[in-house]
Amino acid sequence: TALLFPALLPLPVAGIGLGLVALAKLRRYPDELSGRTAAVLGIGLCVVLLVGGSVLHSVVYATEVPEGFERISFADLQPAPEAPQLPIPPRALDLNGKKVFIKGYVYPDGQQYNIKRFILIPDMGTCCFGGQPKLTDMVEVTLRDPLRTIFERRKRRLAGTLTVDTRLKPVSGLGGVYYRLDAEYVR
Repeated sequence: TALLFPALLPLPVAGIGLGLVALAKLRRYPDELSGRTAAVLGIGLCVVLLVGGSVLHSVVYATEVPEGFERISFADLQPAPEAPQLPIPPRALDLNGKKVFIKGYVYPDGQQYNIKRFILIPDMGTCCFGGQPKLTDMVEVTLRDPLRTIFERRKRRLAGTLTVDTRLKPVSGLGGVYYRLDAEYVR
C-alpha cells in the first residue's frame, strides 16, 4: 500500500524497525527463537518498498503538473489566520485568473457518468461523513469540451484557469462557491 499512497510510507519504516528488533532478539536468544531468514527477508522487502515508494511518489509529484500551470492546494484557499474576517485570503485573490493545478475529489450529486460540471472538494470525509463542505473547501469545475469525468472515490488532478469571486455564486444544493475552475486538463 505504500506504493499506492504516500501517506503510508511510514509502514515500511515500521517494518524495518520491527525486523531489526526481531534480529536483536534472535541474537540474544539463539537457542529459544528462530526466524532469522524471515526477519532478514522482511527487512529487505521493507527497504525496497520504502526506497521504491519514495522514488515513485517523488517522480509523480515532480511530473504531474502540466507545463504552464502553478500547483495549489485547498490550503491556499482557506481564510488567513491573521485576517479571519475575510472569507477569502489574499493568497487566493492573487490566484484569480491564473492557470492552476489542483487535486481533489468529485462531490457526489447523483450523476455518475459523462460529468461536465461538478464541485471539487479536498477529501471524501468532507462530503460523505462531515456534512456540507465549507465554502472555501469547494471549487466549481467546468470541463472544457470534449473533457468529461465520472464519479468515483478517486482523487482527480485538474488544471485550468481559476476564477475567484468575493461574492458567493449560488450552486444547486449547496450554499455557494467563491472559486471556479475552467478546466482544460483532468486525470
